[in-house]
Amino acid sequence: MRPAMQSPAALRHLVVVLGDQLDRSSSAFDGFDAARDRVWMCEAVEESTQVWSAKQRIAVFLAAMRHFAAALRAEGLPLEYRRLDDEPAAATLGDALREALAAARPQRVLLVEPGEYRVREALRAACAATGVALDLREDRHFLCSTLEFAAHARGRRQLRMEFFYREMRRRHDVLMDDGPEGRQPAGGQWNYDADNRESFGRDGPGLVPPPLRFEPDETTREVLDLVARRFAGHPGRLEHFGWPLTRAQALAALGDFVEHRLPHFGRWQDAMWAGQPWLWHSTLAVALNLKLLHPREVVAAAEQAWRRDPRRWPLAAVEGFVRQILGWREYVRGVYWLLMPGYAELNELGATHDLPAWYWTGDTAFACLRDAIRQTLDHGYAHHIQRLMVTGLFALLYGVRPQQVHAWYLAVYVDAVEWVELPNTLGMSQFADGGLMASKPYAATGQYIARMGNHCAGCRFDPKQRSGERACPFTTLYWDFLARHEARLAANPRMALQVKNLARLDADERRAIAERADAIRRGRVGRP
Repeated sequence: MRPAMQSPAALRHLVVVLGDQLDRSSSAFDGFDAARDRVWMCEAVEESTQVWSAKQRIAVFLAAMRHFAAALRAEGLPLEYRRLDDEPAAATLGDALREALAAARPQRVLLVEPGEYRVREALRAACAATGVALDLREDRHFLCSTLEFAAHARGRRQLRMEFFYREMRRRHDVLMDDGPEGRQPAGGQWNYDADNRESFGRDGPGLVPPPLRFEPDETTREVLDLVARRFAGHPGRLEHFGWPLTRAQALAALGDFVEHRLPHFGRWQDAMWAGQPWLWHSTLAVALNLKLLHPREVVAAAEQAWRRDPRRWPLAAVEGFVRQILGWREYVRGVYWLLMPGYAELNELGATHDLPAWYWTGDTAFACLRDAIRQTLDHGYAHHIQRLMVTGLFALLYGVRPQQVHAWYLAVYVDAVEWVELPNTLGMSQFADGGLMASKPYAATGQYIARMGNHCAGCRFDPKQRSGERACPFTTLYWDFLARHEARLAANPRMALQVKNLARLDADERRAIAERADAIRRGRVGRP
């Protein structure tokens, strides 16, 4: 049942809250007057079908929205909430907002900057079509506004995260100490990445405290039932659902990470291990991207732990985590809004192949890919090395059209919102922007995966072999990638040595690699 409407003449502001804006302190609520304003939220079909969204991702957004709506009602705020199980269901956010505006005739719509260009333009069009003014407000969730990032980027040919990160550390006085020349980076270094690249060795990670999981309550179970029925044909599974969906749960998850996994996060942040989805990672991105946590409080919790006991929380671990939040997360959002909408269509390497169908099932004999994809379908989650150096690396070497890779990442991960997912995929992972973000393609053979985890020990393919029946597809496709892009990569100083290694291969070896790469793309290699 929808709530009774205020009379049209009485309605001053319609505050639109999107599924990734679940923040009561957002700028949209500034000056909210319950007597004259109303909140509007909507579950639209398109938000689950615009890409073939996995069940866990759909459920996270719907359940978190319903919990937030319940909190607003408990506070006494007037709210119109349109559910997917209402009849008729809203097809698109734009259409639903047009209907709401035509019925309510508010003086103004208040909207925090959306996290997706498509959504922003659709809601702008809805307001324009009904003649209602739109007040598009800054998203205070972020520590760098889009205008500030544009100022940082002005005059730069390349957008390097490291320079931006140092600027953010100074501006927000994070991990900074007094020195002879003023405030200096704690420990005398800006970046401890060199200390954070260890593998687990033969013995594995040992006993890793799992992240805090949350048993679905009645509201969440109702959503899980809805998703199972309405989106039965979508990928993924719901049996392991346990994500934080409320502010209280998000704070509990933050505390759990800082207490139990942050001390070892840095050392092993790039390591992998079969059957271990969480390892020492925070898994906080979903709570951050729903706006249940503010990055300032996440960064502060990590820094305070280090200052409290630097022996238990080493600086290298804390700095590595802070860099992901204060540096990388803010940086990719800046890149997104600086370069959209054209950025989404970039394909600098001219990749044209379709994403292999087994990305949606995990049905492949490639052990590392099978593990990462099945984990993704089970939990809606994979850590950053699995995304960048397993699923992303394979797509890059294979030559998948980057827009298909983007659609897959946006569909399957519970923390995927386009502002963060698109630059990570097109720029960082697929080098589709030609080096605007990354100074070189993240191209590697299967030996990188062998060094960072244990998947190769249980795989039928050998990462040391370039060609032949036992050749690892990563290794074959790596050399094929270098050969296909030899002229371009030779001009990149950071790729020069790798291209020189290619020159050592004779014509027969090059031909064998090309034939094996063709067999991989034709699906003749890697059947379970």
